[in-house]
Amino acid sequence: MLILFTATIFLGALLLFLVQPMFARMVLPLLGGSPAVWNTAMVFYQAALLAGYAYAHFTTRWFGVRRQAALHLVVLLVPLLALPIGLPHGWTPPTTSNPVWWLLAVLTVSVGLPFFVVSATSPLLQRWFSISGHRWAPDPYFLYAASNLGSLLALVSYPVLIEPWLRLGQQSQWWSVGYGTLVVLTVICGAWTRHAAGNVSDAETDTMQNDDVQITVRRRVRWVLLSLVPCSLMLSVTTYITSEIAPIPLLWVIPLAIYLLAFILVFAKRRLLPHRWMVRALPFLVTALVVTLLANLLRPIGLLIGLHLACLFIVSMVCLGELADDRPAVKHLTAFYLWSSAGGVLGGMFNALLAPVIFSTVAEYPLTLILACLLTPSLMAMPSTRRQRILDFALPLVIGLFTLNILRLLTGATIWSFPFIKVLMYGAPTALCLAFMRRPLRFALGLGGVFLACSMAPHYQERILYLERSFFGINSVSLDPAGKYHWLTHGNTIHGIQYVDPLRRDEPLGYYTRSGPFGQAFAALSDSVKQRVGVIGLGAGGLACYGNRGENWTFYEIDPVVERIARDRRLFTFLKDCPADIKVVLGDARLSLQKANDGQFGILVLDAYTSDTIPLHLITREALALYLRKLEPNGVLAFHISNRHLRLERVLGALAQDAGLVCLAQSENLPGVAATGKLGSKWVIMARDPASLGKLMRDPRWLQPPLHLKSRLWTDDDTSVFSVFVWR
Repeated sequence: MLILFTATIFLGALLLFLVQPMFARMVLPLLGGSPAVWNTAMVFYQAALLAGYAYAHFTTRWFGVRRQAALHLVVLLVPLLALPIGLPHGWTPPTTSNPVWWLLAVLTVSVGLPFFVVSATSPLLQRWFSISGHRWAPDPYFLYAASNLGSLLALVSYPVLIEPWLRLGQQSQWWSVGYGTLVVLTVICGAWTRHAAGNVSDAETDTMQNDDVQITVRRRVRWVLLSLVPCSLMLSVTTYITSEIAPIPLLWVIPLAIYLLAFILVFAKRRLLPHRWMVRALPFLVTALVVTLLANLLRPIGLLIGLHLACLFIVSMVCLGELADDRPAVKHLTAFYLWSSAGGVLGGMFNALLAPVIFSTVAEYPLTLILACLLTPSLMAMPSTRRQRILDFALPLVIGLFTLNILRLLTGATIWSFPFIKVLMYGAPTALCLAFMRRPLRFALGLGGVFLACSMAPHYQERILYLERSFFGINSVSLDPAGKYHWLTHGNTIHGIQYVDPLRRDEPLGYYTRSGPFGQAFAALSDSVKQRVGVIGLGAGGLACYGNRGENWTFYEIDPVVERIARDRRLFTFLKDCPADIKVVLGDARLSLQKANDGQFGILVLDAYTSDTIPLHLITREALALYLRKLEPNGVLAFHISNRHLRLERVLGALAQDAGLVCLAQSENLPGVAATGKLGSKWVIMARDPASLGKLMRDPRWLQPPLHLKSRLWTDDDTSVFSVFVWR
């Protein structure tokens, strides 16, 4: 019986967390590579999980375990009508408004019913097991560890085993087979439960399991908060890592895997890591993380990602450990999971729906850290006199004022350009807060005071002219320290640079300099193909510097905020100054290009980025076929593939070979932007006929991209970054 129940719960959790990355891969081509896609999907999954737990709680409460088991066996058959899972036909996201509600609707229609039913598996089977007569029946919470183990295995295996070997259609079919297996195992569990329980009524079982303790409102609120914090922190870490440090969708599953690992460890029969150790470690890790956030450190990447993930693990272990220690008698098991799930939903809604509207930066991250410190238990009894309560608020205020004055005093000083100085200046007041770590309230308020002071102080190095957060990320326009350029950044990557000097504003900078790869390629092409140019990705509009009178340039941009920035003459004037006829089309490029006439463009430039990463659906066999249809016979494709983590020239080389195209690549390495306004870049050029590339065919700087024998041809339902990932 124990093996049967464990295997069924394990399979249910496996299916639950396989569908999440699988459906994210399905919907990403419509919304680019924004981490907001994952965070919004997580809100839906948390809400569906809450609905499943509510169904488990109330049906068990109203009908009793035996009748509820019969009901659930019928409910299990309904999702078979919605399988296999796939995108609803003809649904396209809005182009001018926030696509959050559209995405939630797609998730509801596509995976809502199967996810809802599978999500009820764990609490229901634990409740069934509690009346089975097994010797461990009075405390079935250990089965929750099996549930989270299945979830963790699903998340780890998807990018490593499933995505590289199965196409999306095959993944959906195998998921349907798994669901059918789950139905069979659940039916056997239900039958075995009714047989093993004999004639003992539900009421008699609950009495034997000691249900005298009533669940107070305060206790329920505590369950909600202890669930809210790790869920919110998990989404904050996901957003920060994939937008500020390494914008790779592969990293989306890692914070969730750590979150699930914490669940496994705290609900296991025997804890491997003592709770006391976690509580002691939390203030030190949070303090170190706060310093890196304030100093905006982005290197070394491995150490920083490790710190963010380690802090997530410790905070999750503390909060979920407190939650596990406070679990009630088995009669209240479904209520316990219901309130815990409510906390997860609230945390997800705060991060995905509320925070992007009210914050222009990832401010939810430090706020969640502060709340985690507030919920941390004290390891020793501390006096609670009136004087100590006053000091709990007075001392953090003093630290905040001290930090604010120091930062204002040093505003504009050149020492801020040294990372060590930044760490020292932010680390000193933050380290003072460690003196308060025995009093969680005082420690949390101290960190809050430091954060508040830093947000009020003038920026130390560059003047931020514009800052806005959208569904697709955070866009900011700054004046560089020397006052020579405006530059647009998304995440941690520069997306456009322009001289402030009116006499030099039409000079292409950044990745588009006339001496760089794109400038060389554009100069080598015939004037006839330059008459009609399409560009996927607008940025600041820097490519418009190459436009001339009588030409037609069409930019495709997914983020309306980027278009507003590019058209704001106070920030950038590339579009205004360009003598060519400029048109900007909003929406996903592949969807928008479908409406363009075949053979419309002489040159098509792919320059779309989510922070540092190209959306992968723009470099597949199907995408290339679309580009070729929209290109005139002697037209040219130009791919900008500069990024820190992926060798995309391998992918494009394989695609060009498959399509029978001529393909050349060049990689230019330059030191930095501050002195010259130039950035190193990687470009790949393709054409049907070698003659279309002109003298580039004889230019030694342009070479055929190396083909990797193990590289697979990327398609819409078969892409894997492992084969091209730069691990160093």
